[in-house]
Amino acid sequence: SICNEYEARTGRMYKPPPPSARRKNIEFEPLSTTALILEDRPANLPAKSVEEALRHRQEYDEMVAEAKKREIKEAHKRKKIMRERFKQEDNIASAMVIWVNEILPNWEGMRATRRVRELWWQGLPPSVRGKVWSLAVGNELNITPELYEIFLSRAKERWKSFSETNSENDVEDVSASVADREASLELIKLDISRTFPSLYIFQKGGPYHDLLHSVLGAYTCYRPDVGYVQGMSFIAAVLILNLEEADAFIAFANLLNKPCQLAFFRVDHSMMLKYFAAFEVFFEENLPKLFLHFKSYSLTPDIYLIDWIFTLYSKSLPLDLACRVWDVFCRDGEEFLFRTGLGILRLYEDILLQMDFIHIAQFLTKLPEDITSEKLFSCIAAIQMQNSNKKWAQVFASLMKDNKEGDKNHSPALKS
Repeated sequence: SICNEYEARTGRMYKPPPPSARRKNIEFEPLSTTALILEDRPANLPAKSVEEALRHRQEYDEMVAEAKKREIKEAHKRKKIMRERFKQEDNIASAMVIWVNEILPNWEGMRATRRVRELWWQGLPPSVRGKVWSLAVGNELNITPELYEIFLSRAKERWKSFSETNSENDVEDVSASVADREASLELIKLDISRTFPSLYIFQKGGPYHDLLHSVLGAYTCYRPDVGYVQGMSFIAAVLILNLEEADAFIAFANLLNKPCQLAFFRVDHSMMLKYFAAFEVFFEENLPKLFLHFKSYSLTPDIYLIDWIFTLYSKSLPLDLACRVWDVFCRDGEEFLFRTGLGILRLYEDILLQMDFIHIAQFLTKLPEDITSEKLFSCIAAIQMQNSNKKWAQVFASLMKDNKEGDKNHSPALKS
């Protein structure tokens, strides 16, 4: 060791220098490389001048002050996030009490009141969400849980016969026949594995895999005229997360029976074009600059809207945000789906104005993951669903009327 070597050479006992001799101008151990600025230079180098030592002390103090400032800022940020989270949880808890004790027991009388509509806009508490969605969507089709069981057993029979024949040709022949769309049962298997893959609950072996399979299978047997269409699995999955199995099926079938959903899922081109035309009326009204930018690239709404409408935003937006969109969609109907689309365009208007056709299409197909509900909903709130004093329903009705009159004028029977 150094001590023994010293003693052997000099014959004197080694005494370490006192701490004050080692570090004249530093009263603590350096906590980081930053503190090295205060150290004396090694003995073989010229000592620091007084000015340099003072400058270094000043630089060090500034660094420490900056670090402290950053730390305080971070702590404030963390506190703010926690405060907002607690506030949000308090709001959800108090809203839940109002929904459970006041609104749900008096649903028909209260659903359209201003107070309930405002509370609804804030987002439904997760514990009552499924119940409110069911009531708002309604059950015009009068489906009972028993009817669901009947169609589910029919779907199970189909699956069984598919696996028994296991002949690909048979399956292709059946799916080619328009009269029997139940063959789209095979498509379901493929699509389920792509539904909310990051949640891992709908994939094979996951807790909700069979449930999603059942609801979709029963629907294809209930509505062979519609069959299974890609995108449906996302809608059914959101319902399954919020409702019991039979209730999820009832809401699913009724939701898909609404005019807008029926038009899209049956790929009724003329109806879809009406929806796009109505959307463009409000697009031009609300975002004229972006509207012209899209027009200059011949970028039509079908490029991004189809995916949004098919999955009711559940594939495009984070799940909790998609559920909040669903909340107001259940309150306001199809109009809100298009208003949400305009809200998204408004939120990203500045970015989109800098982009060309390809980049816009890519951006709108895969929206940023950090999209927050506060920002999106303030943009949606700013969208005016009124054009020359006409609301969405009136604009859409006049487009339908124009179409019918156009059909009459073009009808050969009328001309002869």
